[in-house]
Amino acid sequence: MNVRVDRVAAFHRLHSSGCFVMPNPWDAGSARALEQLGFRALATTSAGLAWTLGRGDDHVPLEQTIEHLRVVVVAVDVHVNANFKAGFAVDPQHVTVNVKRAAATGIAGLSIEDSTGDETHPLHDFDLAVERVRAARQAIDESGTGIVLTARSEGFVIGRPDIDETIRRLRAYADAGADCLYAPRIGTAEHIASIVAAVSPTPVNLLINAPFITVAEAAALGVRRISVGGTLARVAWAGFLQAAQDIADAGTFGRFDRLPDVEALFSRRS
Repeated sequence: MNVRVDRVAAFHRLHSSGCFVMPNPWDAGSARALEQLGFRALATTSAGLAWTLGRGDDHVPLEQTIEHLRVVVVAVDVHVNANFKAGFAVDPQHVTVNVKRAAATGIAGLSIEDSTGDETHPLHDFDLAVERVRAARQAIDESGTGIVLTARSEGFVIGRPDIDETIRRLRAYADAGADCLYAPRIGTAEHIASIVAAVSPTPVNLLINAPFITVAEAAALGVRRISVGGTLARVAWAGFLQAAQDIADAGTFGRFDRLPDVEALFSRRS
């Protein structure tokens, strides 16, 4: 078995029992730092990438995303899951083409979401959304990579927090071939437990972007995988902006104290 196939198989096994945390780096450096902390898998963040480019989350094109995936995969030895937005296409056939390109970067998995980016019609119609997941499944099967396919339902993100509709969609996505299911921004134990029970035995990913639950509590509810989206990137931006604001407003440098030795962190792997 070659190294890549072995990694993908190991990533699948991580989803079979227990609960693991898959934090989200935004570049090669943050990916390496997280790997050194012992995380067994990482996930890219579309928002974190966009902010490094001075753009909003929905303004990074396919080509830059593909290149970003290559950079992160090469930087680390652990499994990398890709936030692949909505597949950078509406039509299922185009989703198939784009997913094949992403699978070729060396990632161990990727997610496809059902949001449209259109405020007047924020979710793809049910049948089309299912077909798009099926198209991603087809792409992965035809690529021969076997990477983990995560299907995301974005109702709680786009302001339509309907748990019944979310569950209906997630069940259909599992039937269409998704290996893992994800409803970002659900924020109560009741909703988490309802989704886990409704889609079992398909693994569920939980986004934790606020301190509303612990890893142990999520695991007890049956969550298999935890990610943090762009929240670690926001933490980093908070520190940067606060220090820069102090300099701009008061001419003080108080936040330049007790900083980590970043050079030492990366020189160990140079």
